[in-house]
Amino acid sequence: MSTKRKAEASVPAEESDQLLIRPLGAGQEVGRSCIILEFKGRKIMLDCGIHPGLEGMDALPYIDLIDPAEIDLLLISHFHLDHCGALPWFLQKTSFKGRTFMTHATKAIYRWLLSDYVKVSNISADDMLYTETDLEESMDKIETINFHEVKEVAGIKFWCYHAGHVLGAAMFMIEIAGVKLLYTGDFSRQEDRHLMAAEIPSVKPDILIIESTYGTHIHEKREEREARFCNTVHDIVNREGRCLIPVFALGRAQELLLILDEYWQNHPELHDIPIYYASSLAKKCMAVYQTYVNAMNDKIRKAININNPFVFKHISNLKSMDHFDDIGPSVVMASPGMMQSGLSRELFESWCTDKRNGVIIAGYCVEGTLAKHIMSEPEEITTMSGQKLPLKMSVDYISFSAHTDYQQTSEFIRALKPPHVILVHGEQNEMARLKAALIREYEDNDEVHIEVHNPRNTEAVTLNFRGEKLAKVKSHVCRAKESTTSSPPQICPVSLEIRFQPVLTTCRSLVQLLYEESVTVSLGTSSCVPVCE
Repeated sequence: MSTKRKAEASVPAEESDQLLIRPLGAGQEVGRSCIILEFKGRKIMLDCGIHPGLEGMDALPYIDLIDPAEIDLLLISHFHLDHCGALPWFLQKTSFKGRTFMTHATKAIYRWLLSDYVKVSNISADDMLYTETDLEESMDKIETINFHEVKEVAGIKFWCYHAGHVLGAAMFMIEIAGVKLLYTGDFSRQEDRHLMAAEIPSVKPDILIIESTYGTHIHEKREEREARFCNTVHDIVNREGRCLIPVFALGRAQELLLILDEYWQNHPELHDIPIYYASSLAKKCMAVYQTYVNAMNDKIRKAININNPFVFKHISNLKSMDHFDDIGPSVVMASPGMMQSGLSRELFESWCTDKRNGVIIAGYCVEGTLAKHIMSEPEEITTMSGQKLPLKMSVDYISFSAHTDYQQTSEFIRALKPPHVILVHGEQNEMARLKAALIREYEDNDEVHIEVHNPRNTEAVTLNFRGEKLAKVKSHVCRAKESTTSSPPQICPVSLEIRFQPVLTTCRSLVQLLYEESVTVSLGTSSCVPVCE
C-alpha cells in the first residue's frame, strides 16, 4: 500500500468487483450521517442519523433511494443524534431485517439521549418520526460489540477501535473478500480530560471513509482554549450576568463540567455563584459515565480509585425552569446544544435582551440552527413563538468540539496510507478545501498515491477491487515436468509471484479461502509445478 499501484486497465472489471460507496446523508454536509457500502452482494449501512437543522421526514437521510430489506448490517459509530437519531425509525418503520451493532456505552446513552429528543422536539406528534414506544422496542434489535472484538455477519468481518470524540465512539474496520475499509465516524486524535485519543489501527485499510468537519482549520491548543473559556465565563458573572452554555446532554458537556468544577474550586470568590447542569437526563447521564469509566483515559481511571471526578462539588442539577431561581449571576449548561428547542432555547430567549448576559457556543453548529445563526451577530432573533427580540447579550464561540483538525486528519492519513480516501461529514466548502490540501500533499510523492473523493448526498463513488490477490512465495520447491519419465525429477528453488482468485465459502461458521491447487510457472524451457513443503 505504500507504493503506487499500477493500473490494470487491460482487464475489464466485472460488476461483482465494483465496490460502491454512497452517502445518503453527510455528503458535503454535516448532519444525518448515513453511508451505504456495497460489495460482493453485501450491503452495509454506516450510521443512521437525523439533520439537527431540519424536522420530521425532512431530517432523515435519503433512505427512499434504497431497499432497507437488502441491508445486511448496520453499524452505529456513536450516540450523537446526527449519527443515530433516525435509528428507531429505521428499525421500527422500515423493512430492514439485518443486524445492528454499536458499543456498550453507545447503546446505554442512545436510550436516554433519544428519549430526551422525543420529549423536547418542538414539533407536532404527527410529524414526529417515532415515539417513546418505538425507541423502547428498538433496543431489543441492537447488539453490542467490544472494542477490538471481531464479529462476522453474512460473510462481512468487522471490528472497532476507540475514536475519542465522545464516550463509546467507535471507528469500524470492515472486511469483505479481503478488501478492508475503515469508517472513522467522528473522531479526535487529541486526548482531553476524560477521553483517550482515537487509535491508529495497525491494519491498513484499502479505503478510508473519514470525517472532514473542520476542513483545513487548525485547533487552538487545549490549554489556551480552556483558559479562554474560563476567563469568558468569569467575565460574564463578574458583570452580574447570566452565562448560558448550550450543550448536548452527553458528550462535550462532561468535559466542560470537569473544567468548570476545577476552576470554581480554585477560585473561592466564585463559590457563591451557582453552576447548573440543566438537563432532565443529568442524573441518568452521569450514572452512565460513572459506569463506563474503563472506556476513558488513564487519568480518569486512576482518579476514580481515589475520588470520582464526576461527582461535582460546585455543580447542581436543574431539571426545568420550575426549579430555577433566576436571581443574580449564574452559569447554566443546558441542552440541546444548537438551541433549536428545549431548555437552552427557553433560557436564551429569556436572557438575550440583557447586555450583561452572555452565551458561549462550545461545539460545532450546523447550518440552519439558532446557534449557527447568532454566531453571525444579528441585531435581533426570532423566538419559537414568532416574536422578534433584540440580541444584546454577548456571543462567544469557543469550540470544544472533539473532531480532528487538518493536522490530525493529515497525520492519520499519513499513518494509514489508504489508496482511497472518501470525505464525508463536512460542509461543502470546508470539504473542498480539505480535498485540495490532501491532493497537494501527495502530488509530488512518488512512493504514495492516494485518490481523494468528496461525494454529494446520493452520489456514488465506484471503486474496482477485483478479488484478485498477489501471493509471494519464496524459496519454493518446484518439480520440473520432463519429456522422459525415466529421468529423475529436477528440483529447483525459485521465487514466485502467484495470482489467485479467492473463493468465499462457509464451513462450520468459519470463513475459508479456497485457491486453485495447480499453478504452473515457467523456468527457462521447463514447465514446473510448485510443490508445497
